[in-house]
This record gives sequence, structure tokens and C-alpha cells, in this order.
Amino acid sequence: MIAIIHGKLITVTQGIIENGTLLIEDGKITAIGTEIEVPSEATVIDAAGQWVTPGLIDAHSHLSGLNEPAWMPSVMDANEITSPVTAQVRMLDAFNPFDIAIAKVRNAGFTTCCTLPGSANVIGGTGFSFKLKNKPTVQEMMIPGTEVMKMALGENPKRCYGSDKKMPMTRMGTGAVLRETLFNAREYAQQLDEAQADPAKKVKRDFRLEPLVPVVRGQMKCRIHCHQANDIVTAIRIAEEFGLQYSIEHCTEGYKILDLLREKNVTAVVGPLLMGPAKFEIWGCRQDTPAVMEKAGINFCLTADGASETVWLPTHVGIAMARGLSFETAMQAVTIRPAALLGLQDRIGSLEVGKDADIAIFDGMPFENLTRCVATLIDGQIEYQA
Repeated sequence: MIAIIHGKLITVTQGIIENGTLLIEDGKITAIGTEIEVPSEATVIDAAGQWVTPGLIDAHSHLSGLNEPAWMPSVMDANEITSPVTAQVRMLDAFNPFDIAIAKVRNAGFTTCCTLPGSANVIGGTGFSFKLKNKPTVQEMMIPGTEVMKMALGENPKRCYGSDKKMPMTRMGTGAVLRETLFNAREYAQQLDEAQADPAKKVKRDFRLEPLVPVVRGQMKCRIHCHQANDIVTAIRIAEEFGLQYSIEHCTEGYKILDLLREKNVTAVVGPLLMGPAKFEIWGCRQDTPAVMEKAGINFCLTADGASETVWLPTHVGIAMARGLSFETAMQAVTIRPAALLGLQDRIGSLEVGKDADIAIFDGMPFENLTRCVATLIDGQIEYQA
């Protein structure tokens, strides 16, 4: 049993508890409040003067896929740049628990991340969520049932394939590749259904389309990379055409189409907020986008979009707060909201009795750049302590 005492407990869902106590047993939060008796056998962490929060969550990372430490020139595992459609590849098969980015991010107060293929391909393959435990195998870290399909519109697929005179060379081509593949996947799913009803109807297995069957059946979420407003609109249009569950990743120009995002009840994963003008579609990056979305009633999470770059996400959040984002929404955007996007809100994302004891302790307000994480607990185990 572990007892965290005298802390400023940021529960996220039930307010702030000053000088609070939190008890942990068997990997779960068992008590939280101000009038909690600490059992004599408990290991005590005195958090006096410190902020205790749910473990932070980055819903859009490429942890382990960027192969840190990298060598130059490197072929990073996050992008299989051999075909614009690679639905059959899995981040699971490339994941390296010893990648140095994982420990860095864990030591910054993050306890869960979703690692995704990159955005080189129109359909890039499946990612998954995992806990940043210090374990030697991916099986001990991944959270079963959290697989998602990565898709991408905009400049990246154009650049990767158009330069070789291959489709997609244009945004027209990107949309066409995505629609044709989803159409074929839907036809394939129908054939599988028919074969199940009538064993005489045999279906030749299609390794590339099979991972898209749960996607077109609405059983697997799509994470669609879009920066420009017109790409976001295209993503929404195609997702509706095929009945997809989806989120918009980056949503850099989302502030230009707030009414549409609200009307369509879009969940956006916004960030990174500190991009320079490396390519045309991110010239419109603004640090006040989260505040504008908050005011408009858009549901969003925040991301640093990278591997070890996730350690800087709290700084990005602080910059957004300086431009009008409220602390309440800021905290939600890196805890309970990404938990909900990942389908894990019943387990993580807030300090509540019965939830996983995934906890971060900071020596100040988490989004101040003078603040340091001093401890990270995952499933009730101390994984980092300064």
C-alpha cells in the first residue's frame, strides 16, 4: 500500500483537494480526500507543497517508432514508405521497450501514450495505447483492445509519392486513394459476412484489406492526420460517407472552421503548437488555437506529436494557457479527454476511487516551465522518483 499525503490533489473530475491524502492498493486508487486515515503499513510519499495529478496522457505520439537514439541517415520505423496504403503494418511489431524516449517521457509525468504510424502514407497502419512501465516486452506495456488505424491527408503523402510520379501526387489523388481503399474494404467485409452465413461462399484472404474490416464496420477508430482546413473538411466528408469513427489529428487550421467542427461533434487532437513554417500546410499554426476551440465548445486533446518531444507537452500547454486557455480545460486536454479518445476513461485520466493508480507528482503547477515532475506511478508502482 502507498499513501500520498499533504498534496494538492488535482482530481480533474471532482475538483481540487487541498492538503489531501490518496491511498493506493493493488494498483488501484482506494481512497481520496482530506479525512483519510493512513494505515501504519503504508509506504508514505509526502507531497507537501506539491501538485498531484492523474498521469499525463499523450494521445498522439510516435514513441519507439522514431528509434531513439537515431543514427544518420536513419530509416525510422514509424513510416513504411513503400506504398500509399499499408493498413497491414503494425506499430506493435516495431515497438522497442528500451527506446530511450520512453523513460524520458515517463520521467516527465506521462503514464499512458498512444503510439501511431507516421503520416507518410494515406493509410499508415495500426497504432495502440500502452503504459510507460519499465518492462522488457511490449506485451507487458500495451493495453489490449486499443488498436486504431492511422490515416493522413495533405502534403505528406503527396510529397512521398508524387515526387516519384506515383499516386497520390495531388490532394485529389489522396482523396481518391482513401475512398477507393475504403470502398474495397467495405466490399471485402460484406463478402466475409456472406461467407459466414453461407460456408459455400469462400473468400480469398486479403492481407491488406483485412485490417480495415473493423474500420469500415465502425469498430475501430481512425486517427486522420490533417493540418489545412480543406483537408479537415475532406476527412470529415469521407468519414461520413463510410460511417467511420474518427478523430482529426493536428487540426492546425481548425480555428478557420469552428462551426463545422462543432456541428459535426469532431474530436481534435491539437498540436504540436510550436511548429515553424517547415511546410506550407503548417504556416497557419497558432498558439491560441486551444483557447479559441475552448470558447467555441470544441472537444480537443493536446499533443506534442513526436517521441521524446512529448516531454515538452506541458510547456506547450502553458503557452496555450498564456493565450487564454483555462487551467481546467488544459488539465482535461492531457488527462481525461485523451483517456476518453483512447476508450480508457473508465480506467485512467482522473483521480478517482477504483481507477488505475497512474499518478504524477509535480513540484509546482504542472504547466509552468519552472516546474519539474518529481515522481511517476503506474498501476500503483513507483516508476520514477527524483
